[in-house]
Amino acid sequence: MNDRTVDEAAAPDGAAPGADGAPESARSAPRRRRRSAGRGRAGGGQNPAASADERDEDAAAPGDGEGAGGTAPREDAAGVRPEPRGAVRFAEMGLRSEILRAVEDLGFTHLTPIQARALPFSLRGHDLVGRAQTGTGKTAAFLITILQDLLDHPLPEARYAGEARALVIAPTRELVLQIAEDARALARHTELGIHTLVGGMDYERQKRRLLAAPCDILVATPGRLLDFLGSGDVHLDRVEILVIDEADRMLDMGFIPQVRRIVRATPPKTHRQTLFFSATFTADVDRLAEQWTRDAVRVEIEPEKVATDTVEQRVYLVSQAQKFELLANILAAQEVESAIVFANRRDQCRRLAEKLRARGLSVGLLSGEVAQNRRVKTLEDFKAGRFKVLVATDVAGRGIHIEGVSHVINYTLPEEPEDYVHRIGRTGRAGRSGVSISFACEEDAFRLEPIQALLGYSLRCEQPPEALLA
Repeated sequence: MNDRTVDEAAAPDGAAPGADGAPESARSAPRRRRRSAGRGRAGGGQNPAASADERDEDAAAPGDGEGAGGTAPREDAAGVRPEPRGAVRFAEMGLRSEILRAVEDLGFTHLTPIQARALPFSLRGHDLVGRAQTGTGKTAAFLITILQDLLDHPLPEARYAGEARALVIAPTRELVLQIAEDARALARHTELGIHTLVGGMDYERQKRRLLAAPCDILVATPGRLLDFLGSGDVHLDRVEILVIDEADRMLDMGFIPQVRRIVRATPPKTHRQTLFFSATFTADVDRLAEQWTRDAVRVEIEPEKVATDTVEQRVYLVSQAQKFELLANILAAQEVESAIVFANRRDQCRRLAEKLRARGLSVGLLSGEVAQNRRVKTLEDFKAGRFKVLVATDVAGRGIHIEGVSHVINYTLPEEPEDYVHRIGRTGRAGRSGVSISFACEEDAFRLEPIQALLGYSLRCEQPPEALLA
């Protein structure tokens, strides 16, 4: 590959990008800021049919959107927040004052490992290839890079509507909306315009919003973005920073041909900065990273650290007939503050939600058969604590940042071992502790072996306490 690991690349002097707080570009070819001749204001266009990314998303787990920020240390018994050992503070990174104010507003003080490794390079304009699981803070890493660059290099002339300066491509609607929410939180003290384009929502309404204000940062799913490109409502020839998030998931979902068309619509890789992220790397993902980046620095966060450091993992050996009573009793326990229950199929989730509601529990349902506007409302209600339990397929397994989830319960073990890591990553986030409980029965216990192989260690399997089966 054409990238270097952090160990192989000479680290910049000091943590801050520059003495004056402005990033020092290390790129051999400056990114062009140009206007295509003969283009008028965006307008017209048809209302396309459903995009490819509007397929049933039970087969498509979102990517990693872990919230806008890094580590906010928890207070000790005396009410004092200890400083994480060896951690770098955001204030040491030479960030713009607008970004620092937003980070402080959000309560974050120190960089996560992925941020500490990536930002010294990405803030200087290096291309980046990053491997990081959910809950690591990579979303904030690429958003801070984008914000710093756009604020440091304002365009002197007016732009056309739909002319994006930074583009983030993500595989699912939920992840796009989460990334945009994080971007707005970090850009709250700026005048940068942030827009989203996703399938399953009204095309004309998204178009009106896009034409009403400048588009500095565009976050989109591949299919809907191609709809807007085809109708001439979006222009990507002035993109300065391209972020490709969850490349492995887009490969699994068959979106790579669409992403190739999108990348071809942006300036060549010598004239843009590209940040490429994937939770896992196969030979195919490596080839994509090589094609779309230039002299990239590679940073990696091992997945098992995410899975083990802050999450207590339990596996209960039960029969299929015992599963529901066990689940209901666990959720009724006082120590369960909020929980996400995962099952593999939509019909399983629907029945679980109905039966748990019949037991008097407040339950939300998130799956591919739930309408998009209802899914957004369900996530908002769960985040706000309006119900205790969220029953979900892997549509929520990656990328949805929800504070304070105390428990994750795998009612059925996932078919793909990587999804186990992504599921339990919904708890134990940002330094907090969490509990993962998996049910293994006669029908799915065989899935434990590949999960343990991925983790690199054995999971302790035990019989559940008798009181939880009564």
